[in-house]
Amino acid sequence: MEYHPGGEDELMRAAGSDGTELFDQVHRWVNYESMLKECLVGRMAIKPAVLKDYREEEKKVLNGMLPKSQVTDTLAKEGPSYPSYDWFQTNSLVTIAIYTKQKDINLDSIIVDHQDDSFRAETIIKDCLYLIHIGLSHEVQEDFSVRVVESVGKIEIVLKKKENTSWDFLGHPLENHNSLIPRKDTGLYYRKCQLISKENVTHDTRLFCLMLPPSTHLQVPIGQHVYLKLPITGTEIVKPYTPVSGSLLSEFKEPVLPNNKYIYFLIKIYHTGLFTPELDRLQIGDFVSVSSPEGNFKISKFQELEDLFLLAAGTGFTPMVKILNYALTDIPSLRKVKLMFFNKTEDDIIWRSQLEKLAFKDKRLDVEFVLSAPISEWNGKQGHISPALLSEFLKRNLDKSKVLVCICGPVPFTEQGVRLLQDLNFSKNEIHSFTA
Repeated sequence: MEYHPGGEDELMRAAGSDGTELFDQVHRWVNYESMLKECLVGRMAIKPAVLKDYREEEKKVLNGMLPKSQVTDTLAKEGPSYPSYDWFQTNSLVTIAIYTKQKDINLDSIIVDHQDDSFRAETIIKDCLYLIHIGLSHEVQEDFSVRVVESVGKIEIVLKKKENTSWDFLGHPLENHNSLIPRKDTGLYYRKCQLISKENVTHDTRLFCLMLPPSTHLQVPIGQHVYLKLPITGTEIVKPYTPVSGSLLSEFKEPVLPNNKYIYFLIKIYHTGLFTPELDRLQIGDFVSVSSPEGNFKISKFQELEDLFLLAAGTGFTPMVKILNYALTDIPSLRKVKLMFFNKTEDDIIWRSQLEKLAFKDKRLDVEFVLSAPISEWNGKQGHISPALLSEFLKRNLDKSKVLVCICGPVPFTEQGVRLLQDLNFSKNEIHSFTA
């Protein structure tokens, strides 16, 4: 109702009655049939009057309405409108519909995992996580589909029944079911992903391709990272990594690998380290546990952006990969993207030829390589991050153009870079540093 241009009072004139005449008086020309199709939940069904105890619990909890006592005062006052969900079925399908009551929802916002009879859906709503966690009453097949109606903030998850029978109820609630939790208070959930390929990018950096389980839907938002987990000498070790695209250029991409089922990582192998040598020893077909995404970067920072500056050192380049892909294809206001990429030697530069080809192909992109230990024949810039390098590099296209500077690398590099940017009068809102 809150989205209705004529307000709630006008809608209430038709509450509980046939509103056709009123609708025709106001806007007969509107195609209501297509609008109603988006809102269809399902046909009304009469449930048996006698229910067992757990079915009574389902009536209270699994009908998509949460008792008000579970809503904290903070969330009720400061958080988003409280989401809800419902479900409906056909002979062969079960659809779980989540009503987020937000308009900035997309396929990145929803993470679905189901294993055996356990179904789990995490919806990212602003700085909170809305969790549906159910032990399903019947078995479903591994594969499923997810659809988002962005205009109304509705998510539909369509499960395929193993047997074409009518379900009397969806299932029973599991831990934290139907709760809206601040993201900072949620633990990380992991799923096992299979190593599909591994290729050398530089002398010490590999491109790993992991395949999500068929029972998982997960798309890592731009600028966010996940944790990889491996058992090493009897202990589970976790490390954060930012997923990248399979390549920067479309002609490098492997068409047989659909994006939504594969996650790529550019990872530097430290031979004296604990985690990366173990990761490098994995064979094709082995499994790695991958967490749900984490991070505070918001894609809204790109709105009406005119100048984008990227400062990366070593594998701090990884968040910049998806940013570059997105910026050059999805920001109509963008005039210029400039990447300054710091490395020790030429051999350390990740995807150098792809970056040079991309800059040649799209004249809005400038790439500068800076080396701290170059050979004598190197003609490019050299040194470390400094006021002299940055003041020359960070020139806006216009004096008052909207600008964003993203920086990522080893902690000393990032901290020093942020200080230098502040000295150059970039505001806090114009700087984003990636840290994990």
